[in-house]
Amino acid sequence: MLRSINQIHGAKLGAVDGEIGRVKDVYFDDLKWVVRYLVTDTGAWMTGGLVLIAPHAIGAIGELCDEQMLLVNRTRNQIKSCPPADAHKPLSRQYEEEYYRYYGWPVYWQGDGLWGMSDFPILSQRSESVPGERGGRAIMRANDGDAHLRSARVVTGYGIQATDKLVGHLSDFLVDDKTWAIRHLVVDVGSWFARQKVQISTAEIERISWDQSKVFVHLTREEVKGAPAYEVFEPRIFA
Repeated sequence: MLRSINQIHGAKLGAVDGEIGRVKDVYFDDLKWVVRYLVTDTGAWMTGGLVLIAPHAIGAIGELCDEQMLLVNRTRNQIKSCPPADAHKPLSRQYEEEYYRYYGWPVYWQGDGLWGMSDFPILSQRSESVPGERGGRAIMRANDGDAHLRSARVVTGYGIQATDKLVGHLSDFLVDDKTWAIRHLVVDVGSWFARQKVQISTAEIERISWDQSKVFVHLTREEVKGAPAYEVFEPRIFA
């Protein structure tokens, strides 16, 4: 099933020993089009840098507890002790290595799958071993290169640049609830008095221009407007 990122925003997150906060943003990979982290607003529970929750700690999006919250397979203390991210800087590969090493998860940037050697985030218990370092082998470093992680909140509202003309703006993302892959973009192609939304496959995306605040697609304006109509096909699943 596909889930709306707009509906994930605001979802409650619960550790194994208590609630930890709500989703305030989503960081996605703009090369493989998959959600890599949920950014958490912890309120007064803890202060400091960003609290990032990777899908490895959640599994499928649809797996909810009775209180309608996403279940995080870690304790509050483990989450609190995780290496903090800097809210004012893009995530570097060096930080991600530290983050994945802390939790003991297989890194997603080694392998051909969406999640490294798999197409699904592996839901596992905390491991004391360090991925990629067994037998003295170190994790392959990327010289602090761009990890291609972008904020869904920032990109929402970007213009959609067709091959011949600007057409509408990005209003939402549709995510596979098992793999966390972004399958479609929801594009608002209507006017202020006649709203019309369509969905286009991420396979049609050419690139995102951060300087121009545009998403370039391999489609004409008419092809975008003629794409399948988008309708909210699910109730809001998070309280």
